[in-house]
Amino acid sequence: MTWNDQFLTLFDRCVAAYQGGDKDFENYYSEVDLSFLASIGYQPREFFDFVEDYCEYGVPSISTALLVAAARRDFFLTVQHGVPSTNRVTADDVPAKTAEFHGIPYFARIIPKAKAKLRGELDPDLMFGCGGDRRFLANNGDIPLADFLRNVWACGDDDEKLATWVKDQIKA
Repeated sequence: MTWNDQFLTLFDRCVAAYQGGDKDFENYYSEVDLSFLASIGYQPREFFDFVEDYCEYGVPSISTALLVAAARRDFFLTVQHGVPSTNRVTADDVPAKTAEFHGIPYFARIIPKAKAKLRGELDPDLMFGCGGDRRFLANNGDIPLADFLRNVWACGDDDEKLATWVKDQIKA
């Protein structure tokens, strides 16, 4: 089984558990599941956040969850060489929801969240792809979640380059 098939199988199983009334993600994963999540650089809670939002709001879609996981996995394996970061980025470490970058509200917040997502550093109480992130991307060029994440990776530490890219999406 390829990793993406394993991801989708686990996602479907977790959706079924959630829809069946089990909302305690701690019960969702076997040792094999936890090993699999670790192999793609994913934390159990961040996987659950996508399951929960999908069940509650219908977004992000399963394919979006997979594409975001693919970006994280690729970063984990190629940049981090399969070694997880021990750093944690909490809500206190990111700008307020009202913070602007290049005059764009929320932009200052989503950048460090995306960078932390790529590095696997998000605190369990902070989600990349939450409703606020999805609203920001929808309102600024209808940018797909995984595309934004991959562009954050491509821009590296050059937030100005990322701002130019986002502004180009808004114009498109």
